[in-house]
Amino acid sequence: MEDIVILDSIDRYNGLYGIETLHPLVSVVDLNKVQQAPDNVKFRYGLYALFLKMEKGCEIRYGRQIYDYQEGTIVCFAPGQTATVKMNTGRPQTNAYGLLFHPDLIKGTSLGRNIRKYSFFSYEANEALHVSEDEKKIFLDILNIIRTELGHSVDKHSRSLISMHIEALLEYCMRFYDRQFITREKVCRDAISRFETLLDEYFDGNHAEEAGLPTVRYFADKLCLSPNYFGDMVKKETGLTPQEHIQNKIIDLAKERILDSDETVSSIAYSLGFQYPQHLCRLFKKRVGCTPNGYRSEISGN
Repeated sequence: MEDIVILDSIDRYNGLYGIETLHPLVSVVDLNKVQQAPDNVKFRYGLYALFLKMEKGCEIRYGRQIYDYQEGTIVCFAPGQTATVKMNTGRPQTNAYGLLFHPDLIKGTSLGRNIRKYSFFSYEANEALHVSEDEKKIFLDILNIIRTELGHSVDKHSRSLISMHIEALLEYCMRFYDRQFITREKVCRDAISRFETLLDEYFDGNHAEEAGLPTVRYFADKLCLSPNYFGDMVKKETGLTPQEHIQNKIIDLAKERILDSDETVSSIAYSLGFQYPQHLCRLFKKRVGCTPNGYRSEISGN
């Protein structure tokens, strides 16, 4: 049976691996040097964590899904996430390097204000970051800078300098993910093509009227992707968010039904999944510049 460990402090993590705590809110770890490691343990993260896995020495699972990584990948965790780590048989150590930091470290800093933009923390089980040799070196170089800073006595500059270097590391990860979306272009195009098909299917028949408006999560789940990864992939490939694609589809269908039938706006709104007709009217005016009835009059000349 798995032990559940609440990682709510740096000292808690360091204690599990026999690592000296140099700073109460941040730790740089070399898992090749640890003398002890928990086996088959479930972590409930209260910290941010990034690990560069040099080889597949352990299996990481979110729920029933295996984290998608092999050699040379970066895996990320954020407060509130749960992951199970199971060491491979005969491999007592993991060839990996990591950075962990407590949310309190970045409060009131530039990183604290911008942390939500690093959406890869919520990619969950579906996509790890596969990195090149040069990208591994950049990751390790920044970790070494932070490790050096941790070796100094804490002063008034420590927190801002450490936060700045962490922010730089996350910016590089954003760049690496942009590169990964490009190198996996065919996979991305196939997923977006499937998304468009699913979008068409959703509005066929009476499904939308019965189930309501589709959500981004609905399509992400159908594609076996986390919502954040799905959203970033679609935006990188098309320039539009999945929500904008959904809204475009709704507007196109609304226009078609407004002009090709005598249906009332209320009837059209309900058939498209809106709970209240005024919500369609509001979206339509925002996207088209006039109300549905105004559009009908303008185009048909009535």
